Amino acid sequence: MAAGQSIDLQADLMRYTVDVVAGLAFGADINTLENDDDVIQRQLDQVFPALFRRTLAPFPYWRFFPLPSDRRIAVHLEALRVAVQGFIAGARARLEAQPGLCDVPGNMIEAMISARDQPASKLTDQDVAGNVLTMLLAGEDTTAHTLAWMIYMLSRNPTALQRATTEVRHVLGDDRLPATLDQLAALDYVEACAHETMRLKPVAPILPLQALRDTQLAGIDIPAGTICMFLMRPGAVNERHFSDPTSFDPGRWLKSNGTETADGSSAKRISMPFGAGPRICPGRYLALLEMKMAIAMLLGGFDLVSVETAAGGEVEEHLAFTMAPTPLKLRLKTR
Repeated sequence: MAAGQSIDLQADLMRYTVDVVAGLAFGADINTLENDDDVIQRQLDQVFPALFRRTLAPFPYWRFFPLPSDRRIAVHLEALRVAVQGFIAGARARLEAQPGLCDVPGNMIEAMISARDQPASKLTDQDVAGNVLTMLLAGEDTTAHTLAWMIYMLSRNPTALQRATTEVRHVLGDDRLPATLDQLAALDYVEACAHETMRLKPVAPILPLQALRDTQLAGIDIPAGTICMFLMRPGAVNERHFSDPTSFDPGRWLKSNGTETADGSSAKRISMPFGAGPRICPGRYLALLEMKMAIAMLLGGFDLVSVETAAGGEVEEHLAFTMAPTPLKLRLKTR
């Protein structure tokens, strides 16, 4: 970095988010950031694009005549299955070695296994494995892509970048890394930058939901079982709800500025990147903590020199189930 080298931004961010999820949820230090043989990362990179292709397919052709790409994704899924079983086996070994963890689990996977082993439990081994895989998938691309968009947006808005940098360095003092949750909680403007990024560049701009019963929405009859595709961005960039809706203005999320939109609604009722209701994303608080931690580490220890597309030109949106910016290169300078 001191020599002006650029960083493959998305690749490092996805490794970072996988490491965080594996450490906090599974108690496993896989360290893909420093491990060249990042097997899990290579497998995860293939799943969402394949899922997106299958979502748009007119019928499930892969069940009848799988293409070479379908056979390749089967190999990746098998490798992920083996990795997930490894996480579960490691957690079971810890529970056997420390029986007290059954009553006070140290992480999510230990809690699920403890619940699975209760006599009256209806959880199955497949439920545990499925939730572990879901945590890996849901916690990687979504947070990493939001961080990539956030760093890009800050690089294009010097005033916001300067304010975020000043806040981070004031909160951290002489340190270059956050040491406590209180420090992260004090990063109000950085969190506002995250909310504003998700308003403008939601990584899940299309939310598919299935009606559980016959219902009516906006005068449209929706029979039970109907799959509906909801667009999450139009309302969030509508001038009826937000003044100057296409501008990057994190200040609109700060309490001192008021969080009401142009029509008097709460901003968080209009921009809902994590969904809402009973199906709201359970990892939303972890995702925000990861974002604040990453930005604090970045701005606390470095000056941002440039964020450019790897191929040159303007950044574009790439949708493959989640919406990512085209590959970005980041250049930093040590403080």
